Amino acid sequence: MTSPTHHGGPPDLTPETAQSQSLSEAGIHVELTHSTLDITATLARVRSPKAGALILFAGTTRDNFDSKPVEHLSYTSYPPLALQTLLKICREMKEKHSLIGISIIHRLGTCPVGEESILVAVSAPHRKAAWSAGEECLEIVKEKAEIWKLETFVGGEGVWRANKDGVQGGSTRESM
Repeated sequence: MTSPTHHGGPPDLTPETAQSQSLSEAGIHVELTHSTLDITATLARVRSPKAGALILFAGTTRDNFDSKPVEHLSYTSYPPLALQTLLKICREMKEKHSLIGISIIHRLGTCPVGEESILVAVSAPHRKAAWSAGEECLEIVKEKAEIWKLETFVGGEGVWRANKDGVQGGSTRESM
């Protein structure tokens, strides 16, 4: 276990040797992985002949934040807790929106510009429920899941943030 205390951010609680950790139950799959995310496989997990709608949200690393050029994002987590949180969120969304299936896959480690860091896929009998569930699920994941990100800018400066839009964090300086 390593700790990026020199960055002023949360400890790195994700063993780098663990490529992927997941939990699944009927109609639900959650996963944390150091691998590139697979959109086709994620959609396949929620596909059903009972579903009239499949919705996929793919969050990607953009090349800038607040006019600063972004080099990459790095995500860290405490998987045993984060997986349980993601599972709870999926259960709530599945029940609330009468979903057939729901899957959340979040990438850990370095996520280069242009690559996906999170996939949220849902299936429902009708599109309105699928759209609503997908968006609500993403917002709750960003608010509650124990996942932190280090946004590294070109030149080496970085900012630890909660995994929420617009949330400022503590600045870091690191040599690349």
